[in-house]
Amino acid sequence: MGRGNPTETGNFILLGFSEYTDRQSLLFVLILSMYLVTVLGNLLIILTTISDSNLHKAMYFFISNLSLADIGFTSITVPKALRNI
Repeated sequence: MGRGNPTETGNFILLGFSEYTDRQSLLFVLILSMYLVTVLGNLLIILTTISDSNLHKAMYFFISNLSLADIGFTSITVPKALRNI
């Protein structure tokens, strides 16, 4: 028998939201609004660090990279959550 973990999965399913069918539209709007606030806030951080020449330092470079990574991670996870609702 080979070594390794035989229980690997390549995807995930959120099951907790399907129980409340009357609250699905409220959950959808709430999660969508939090997603938009997250993306717009991170874009504001990136645009601020790019536009102001005083912020062209290493700390702000890493903050803008972190904001870009946060946009990427939320853009992958939140649409899956919205689709499962």
